[in-house]
Amino acid sequence: MSQGQSQVPTGQDQDEVTGMVCLESDLQDGQMKEVEVEEQKILLIRTQGQYSAVGSKCSHYGAPLIKGALFGDRVRCPFHGACYNVKTGDIEEYPGLDCLPTYKVKVEDGEVYVSSLNVYKRVKEMSCRVPGVNHIILLIGGGPASLLCAETLRQNHYEGRIIIVTKDTLPPIDKPKLSKAMHLDSASLLLRPMDFFQQHDIELWTQKKMLEENKVTFYMNDEVVEIRGQNGKVKEVVLKSGAVLKTDVVIAGIGVIPNSDFLKGSSVEVDSRKAVIIDKFMRTNIPDVFGAGDVTSFPLALRKDQRVNIGHWQLASAHGRVAALNMLQKQTEIVSVPFFWTVLLGKSIRYTGYAEGYTEIIYKGKVEERKFLAFYIKDDQVVAAASLMFDPAVARVAEIMSNGQVITKAQAQSDDLSWLQM
Repeated sequence: MSQGQSQVPTGQDQDEVTGMVCLESDLQDGQMKEVEVEEQKILLIRTQGQYSAVGSKCSHYGAPLIKGALFGDRVRCPFHGACYNVKTGDIEEYPGLDCLPTYKVKVEDGEVYVSSLNVYKRVKEMSCRVPGVNHIILLIGGGPASLLCAETLRQNHYEGRIIIVTKDTLPPIDKPKLSKAMHLDSASLLLRPMDFFQQHDIELWTQKKMLEENKVTFYMNDEVVEIRGQNGKVKEVVLKSGAVLKTDVVIAGIGVIPNSDFLKGSSVEVDSRKAVIIDKFMRTNIPDVFGAGDVTSFPLALRKDQRVNIGHWQLASAHGRVAALNMLQKQTEIVSVPFFWTVLLGKSIRYTGYAEGYTEIIYKGKVEERKFLAFYIKDDQVVAAASLMFDPAVARVAEIMSNGQVITKAQAQSDDLSWLQM
């Protein structure tokens, strides 16, 4: 046992360890410090004279939160933008599913002590279906919006039947991983294991099977290598496996278009791009029918409720949670700030906001050195920011925007970035 640490008195959890981690004077209001108890790293925060302690790693991909942005009672991950309440550890913005563990903090004689359990992340308590409750919520699609909606329903004591319908062969998976590494096995991609859905009575209908029952054949793990025709008309499609398919029509799926064709003939309103139109509460124009994720056109609070269609993991997750709360009559608006990321040649690019219609870009750092922060300007204010090797700048911009504050063009132009805490 390291110096300054002691076992918790008898009667408490035997796995809990208490350690003196710093002096009270070491941390000022609005500051974070990564400390250790029994070689476990913990994030210690001081806000309004009060201390709190939570897990030090983001529950998404394990990024160190000490490098993130602290605003009030919320810390934002510097890598992918997930946000956590430093008092409760609860996740408040996505990506990611789980919350942070919280730890006891006490101050004695000017010394700060933390009691720790060796826990990396925490799953919120969830209910199950109750026999006799006949209400059903059907979630079409197996992405993060459906998963977060289902989990939020159970976290808020929804006792009816939940069904997720997906054409995929697997439960919801971490699709962004597939854009970074192609050799991953399916088990490592699962957002939740199968027994998780069974434990919380969330039904999964996989493979949208009714198509196969109607004589639709799927050729998985195969590729089209040739399309043969005669007199300007298609006749056959040749697959890599050698199979030759007789055909009259070939439809190639290229690009991204909202998958809403199944709504054709219904009264659900869609826009000119076929995106399902929803309001800030995730409601369609039909009572008790909600929309969430890439398929929707929704009002973006950041841009004075301009209607947008943004296909991204983080927003789909937020949509699912907000939809679930409104299904439960817990009126909640979507106010999330878009936060994107990608990796090119081993370098991470981060982006936040919504830059459509921008008229100018102001750079900090040097693009040619592959280390910069770019502010996108419209109407003399910052509407978006992107960075390369400039963390946690974009996370800080996202938090400023999420608090409803305007970043002016003059601030972006200034050499003084103290407002960004850089």
